[in-house]
Amino acid sequence: MAAGWNADTAAGPVGSDTVTLVEGSSFCISSANGDIHPEHPHGVFHEDTRIVSRWNLSVNGLPLEALTAETKEPYRALFIGRVPRSDGYADSPLIVERLREVGAGIREEITIRNYSAKETECVVSLNVESDFADLFEVKEARVQRRWEESRRPEGESLVISAGWQDLVKSVVVDAAGAEVTADSLTFRTVVPPRGAWSSRVSVAPGANGGGVTPSSLVRPAAGDLSPSDRRRQEWVTKIPKLHMGNRSIERTLRRSYDDLGALRIEDPAHPERIVVAAGAPWFMTLFGRDSLWASEMALPVDPSLALGTLQTLADRQGKVVDPMSEEEPGKILHEVRLGVSSGLALGGKNAYYGSIDATPQFVMALGSVSRWGFGRDTIAELLPHADRALDWIRNYGDKDGDGFVEYERLNDQGLINQGWKDSWDGINFADGTLAEPPIALCEVQALVYSAFMSRAWMAYDAGDAPLAAQLTEEAAQLKKKFNEQFWLPDRGYYAVALDRDKRPVDACASNMGQCLWHGIIDEDKLPQVAERLMSPEMFSGWGVRTLGSDMGAYNPASYHNGSVWPHDNAIIAAGLLRYGFVDEAQRIATALLEAADYTDGRLPELFCGFSRDQVTEPVPYPTACSPQAWAATTPIMLVTSLMRYDAHVSRGGMWMDPVLPESFGDLHITNAPMGGGRITINITGSEPSVQGLPEGLTFHREHRPWLTELMAEAGLGR
Repeated sequence: MAAGWNADTAAGPVGSDTVTLVEGSSFCISSANGDIHPEHPHGVFHEDTRIVSRWNLSVNGLPLEALTAETKEPYRALFIGRVPRSDGYADSPLIVERLREVGAGIREEITIRNYSAKETECVVSLNVESDFADLFEVKEARVQRRWEESRRPEGESLVISAGWQDLVKSVVVDAAGAEVTADSLTFRTVVPPRGAWSSRVSVAPGANGGGVTPSSLVRPAAGDLSPSDRRRQEWVTKIPKLHMGNRSIERTLRRSYDDLGALRIEDPAHPERIVVAAGAPWFMTLFGRDSLWASEMALPVDPSLALGTLQTLADRQGKVVDPMSEEEPGKILHEVRLGVSSGLALGGKNAYYGSIDATPQFVMALGSVSRWGFGRDTIAELLPHADRALDWIRNYGDKDGDGFVEYERLNDQGLINQGWKDSWDGINFADGTLAEPPIALCEVQALVYSAFMSRAWMAYDAGDAPLAAQLTEEAAQLKKKFNEQFWLPDRGYYAVALDRDKRPVDACASNMGQCLWHGIIDEDKLPQVAERLMSPEMFSGWGVRTLGSDMGAYNPASYHNGSVWPHDNAIIAAGLLRYGFVDEAQRIATALLEAADYTDGRLPELFCGFSRDQVTEPVPYPTACSPQAWAATTPIMLVTSLMRYDAHVSRGGMWMDPVLPESFGDLHITNAPMGGGRITINITGSEPSVQGLPEGLTFHREHRPWLTELMAEAGLGR
């Protein structure tokens, strides 16, 4: 990969007229009329391989004119188009509906409705191709490998097989009632006046070059649920059910639940483990940073997602030093790829470790999971992995022994920037000059602080006071050094980073807002930080920008230098609430939830940072992922933060002290997981009540004690 790799350009624009469906590790991108074209970043993808590269439907030799496309569920959409008339008249009596569902392939029900008074002969043709391209080849428009392909009809099915070196791939196209040749599938029918005709077609990956259709695409019996519907129903039964006075916010939260459910994938080595994929279309796989953040933000909805993510990442924790993949002992990976050509991925292997924040975040997330009531044995199995992660922080993360964790890529094909702002130009000085590595990011130091405190509490909770004391002291030393070297007293904000010469990188960026949540910021500096975050230069009216508009590198339409990221804002809002900045947190939450109204209740990965005074609607960012995991969990974190809702089961309590804006209305939640049971929450006019708490748990109307407070109570904090 080129040295100038940029996260946004590599994401591959899919275009504003595309429709994306997602289910587990599979997804489908098509044009607005439902067709898939190989010259565009379209396709049906399964386990990082494009198993359908062309899917073109024509009626009487004419492609469909798109009318509308509606996403019913994250994995199902209805495309409605019409057949153009050959006589030049505009209106056509032939309307075509394509109801598509994605699983380990796709199934499509095609219906032609004839609105004329005459019967109409129709020749329905479907042109299907499979190039088995790697996901990276497609998204970067560099499909080069040519497979040796064979296409053979088998009754009403078409088997497309392809070989490359010693690899064999195949798909099975099933089209009941069609004339199947090696080149096409054709239906011939006469649609009666005011009548309709329909048929179904499916494509699924074959097994070992054969024609086995996976159960995920077997047609359900009449009235029965499809496997995707059944999976969604199982998800719905285990997550909270909510009603809000503000129906718009209720719709957004329910959309978040649906998207989070669709982004769940299985650990191939442990199918019982469910983890969170980073996002569609290009990141339907496990990411260290993204999956950990999304599952942390979703703890009140389903704590098991965080546990499955931690267990899967622990299995893949670094063991050796490998400069190409950037693997190091104890390090948590950046991303996993499943495709056979994973050599095209970062680092040349199926796992790439170029992330500076995933490792401390792993320890922090384990601390959070431990509070939500999983068995001590379950947590104990992960503690050695947490300790190896802390060893990585000390021995590899802190490259020069100055007490800060910094990054510098180990080869010229890895990521230049390895924090969450991972575009090549994402870290810069106030004048726009790029920072030179090794780079120590401010929010990474905050994550390390949280990692030390989380592990300290788990040690104390398990009776290991000496280890708790050691880790608490390490955290205190880091906090002291951080506030001495990152604070810019003449600017009134924190530097985004320290560069290779230990100079503060003095751009005003949103990163410092994330530091609030971790508790690393000195209290005397809090008012200035909050004021700067909510200044006109930082707050666009839709959210806090990634970079202030008065900075040299500011660009409202950039990926990381002036855009607005929902997840970033959710963490900032939670941090502001930690220190009592309620009005500021409410402004951020209200703005983001209003922004969701312009995208049918689904927040995208990011949107542009134009001021709300200048543009009255959020401006979409062209290559934003949607749905995307930490964007999907943003509304959940915003609302639960304003509820000030949290748990600490080992201390026998759940906490809630709501400060929901009046515009949100009353809130009623049932089936909420808590300590192995299910509870009901009602908030009426900011007055909370809880029913169904498991035995041994007590409801406290106050904020949950922070780890710093708990360690201080234990006589270990300062």
